[in-house]
Amino acid sequence: MIVVPVKEGENIEKALKKFKRKFERTGIVKELRARQQFDKPSVLKRLAMERAVYVQKLRRVED
Repeated sequence: MIVVPVKEGENIEKALKKFKRKFERTGIVKELRARQQFDKPSVLKRLAMERAVYVQKLRRVED
C-alpha cells in the first residue's frame, strides 16, 4: 500500500504528483503489462541479448 503524507496546506496537485511518482517506482504497471501476454523463454533470451549488445555499443561510444 502506498502512503503519501500530505502536509498542512499542501496543494492537492502536488500530493497527487508525489503519489504518481511513488507508484511508478514500484513497477506495478510494468509488471501488469508483462503478465498480459506470455513470452517464450527463447524470445526473452533474444531480447536480453539484443539489449546487452545495445548497451555495449553505447558504452564503447562513451569511452
